[in-house]
Amino acid sequence: MRMTVKGQVTIPIEIREKLGLHPNSEVEFELAGDSVRIRRARGKSRKSRGERMLEAMRRAPKPIPGMTTDQLMAMTRGED
Repeated sequence: MRMTVKGQVTIPIEIREKLGLHPNSEVEFELAGDSVRIRRARGKSRKSRGERMLEAMRRAPKPIPGMTTDQLMAMTRGED
């Protein structure tokens, strides 16, 4: 494994799957002698993946006031 100039490394898929790490998962680092331990972040404020996905869906764009759904769809299609 090689570290990038930004200090980034890729965690092998086998380890990510075993720890349940997904994109945007928070992790913690701990020095252990001349090694580093990485683990899933712990804490009460950490939200589950499902909770984060629901929040993202709830932030979906809202329709433009004064426009019907048909007008909005025509605008996105580039229709006159």
